[in-house]
Parts: sequence; C-alpha cells; structure tokens
Amino acid sequence: MLTDEERDALVKYRIEKAYGTLVEAQDCAEGNHWTLTANHLYYAVYYASKALLIQNGIVAKSHEGVIGMIGQNFVVPGIITIDEAKLLARLQNMRKTGDYDDFKEWHQEDVEPLFEKVEDYINKIKSLVEPK
Repeated sequence: MLTDEERDALVKYRIEKAYGTLVEAQDCAEGNHWTLTANHLYYAVYYASKALLIQNGIVAKSHEGVIGMIGQNFVVPGIITIDEAKLLARLQNMRKTGDYDDFKEWHQEDVEPLFEKVEDYINKIKSLVEPK
C-alpha cells in the first residue's frame, strides 16, 4: 500500500513519463520510423492510464488489465469516453502487431493522425489526476 505522498509522486512521474514518451514518438516520426512511433504513442497513453489507475487505488498487472480497468472504472461511469478507450486498445494492438507480427510495419498514414488524440488523452488524464 502506497502512502499518499508515494502515490502522488508516482502519479506525477507517470504523467511526466507519458509526455516524455510523446516527445520520443515525435522524434521517431521525424525519422520516419512509424512502427516505433506507434509503439511510443501506445506507451504514452499507457503511462497516463496507469497514472489514473494509481491515483484511484486500482491495480492492473498487465497491459490488458489496464485496458479492462479503464473500461470498468472510467468508461462505464462516463469519465473516459468510449472513443478514448478505443484509442488505448487500438494503440495497444498496433504496438503488439508492430512488435510481434512478421512483415507488418506501420506507415505515416496509419500513425500520424493519432498524435492529436494521444495528446488530448494525456491532457485529459492529467486534469483528472491533478489535485483539485
């Protein structure tokens, strides 16, 4: 069990890591490394999602668990939209496909349109976890 101070520090770290990973995704895109860009976009939303779960005392032990807990605890009550949850799931699928499937590479047209959605998602999560 985390103390309030430990939880707050971990949540802050995860949000910072989400933004930092978004910057790394932009760097990858500038080099036309679109599969790696998709990977980083996924991790950016994953870190933000973990921050939201941690802030609320929810434990998820896998990537699928994070998606499930976001759906159960934040989509069902209307805090996170279905489209935002679909973004998380879509990016996770893109990451897995890019990492593990032979002969599958993502391209600019697949990945570039997701940047704004990822940034919006992180900003929303940040607003949900910041002290009121």
